[in-house]
Amino acid sequence: MSEFERRIRALEEGLSPFGARSFETRGRARAEAESSVRTPYQRDRDRIVHSKPFRRLKGKTQVFIDPAGDHYRTRMTHTLETTAISRVVARALRLNEDLVEAIGLGHDMGHTPFGHAGEDALDDALRERSGTRFRHNEHSLRIAQTLNLTHEVCDGILTHTGEREPATLEGKIVRLVDRVAYINHDIDDALRYGLLEEADLPRDEIDVLGETGSARIDRLVHDIVEASDGVGEIRQTEAVGEAMLSLRAFMFERVYLGPQAEPEHAKAHETVRRIFDHLVDRGDPVGEVVDYVAGMTDRFALEYAESLR
Repeated sequence: MSEFERRIRALEEGLSPFGARSFETRGRARAEAESSVRTPYQRDRDRIVHSKPFRRLKGKTQVFIDPAGDHYRTRMTHTLETTAISRVVARALRLNEDLVEAIGLGHDMGHTPFGHAGEDALDDALRERSGTRFRHNEHSLRIAQTLNLTHEVCDGILTHTGEREPATLEGKIVRLVDRVAYINHDIDDALRYGLLEEADLPRDEIDVLGETGSARIDRLVHDIVEASDGVGEIRQTEAVGEAMLSLRAFMFERVYLGPQAEPEHAKAHETVRRIFDHLVDRGDPVGEVVDYVAGMTDRFALEYAESLR
C-alpha cells in the first residue's frame, strides 16, 4: 500500500459508514496500475473531462435546438450544474464526493444531439432497421467502458435513469439531482424563450418549492440532505417529492411535449433519420452509425443533414 493510499484511507475514515471508499472499488474491466497521486474515482473524473464525448456536450442543447442566444443551457452546462449540486449533497451527507463528481460528469456523455427528441429519433431508426433500441444511459455506459472507468462510476452512469437503481448512495444522489437540475434550469430557459411566463407556473408547487430557480434548488437540496441523513438511503420528504414530480409533469405537458415543441421535435427526427438512413444505406455498420450520430453536436448534425439534400 502506497503512502498516498494510506493517507486517503485515513481521511475517508471520516466518511459516513454508507459512503463508498475510494480504494475499495470493485475495480476496472481491464486491470491498471494505481496512481500515486489520484484515487481511482479522481482518475475517472479526469478521463471523462479530457474525453471527446464530454467536450462535445457543449454543442448539444438541452431543450431548444441550436438556439440563437448565449444563455440557454447546453448538455454541458446541465452536466456541470448536476455535478455541482450533487457534490453539495454528498459533502453534507459525508459521502464520497469524488465518486459523485465522476458519475455526474459522465452521466450524459452518450446523449444524442437535440436532447430527448434526438434520442427518440435514433431509437426509432434502430428499431426499424435492426430491431434493437437506443437509450442514452446505455450509450453513456459504453463510452465509460471504453474509457475503462471503475465499476461504481459505470454503474452510476448507467442507472442515472431507467428502472435499475444505482448500487451506491453516490449514484443515487446523481440520479435524483439530475431531475432537480433539469426541471429548474429548463423552467428558466422556457421563460427566457417565451414559452412560459411566471404566472403560468403551478402555484401550489411553487409555494412549496420556492419562487425562483435558486430558491427551489436550495429547498430541494436541504430536503434531500435532511431526509437522507443517517438512514442509508437518498430520499425526499413526501411533500417536497410530490411537488417536484408535479412540477416535472407540468414541464412535460407545457414544454417538453407541448404543441410548441412539435416543430422542434419534427426537425430533430428529420435530421437524425436523414443522416442515419444515408449512412446505413451506403453500407456503414449500424453500430458505427449509432456511435457517429449520437456523438454529433446539434449544429454539426444540421449542417451534415443539409449537405445530403
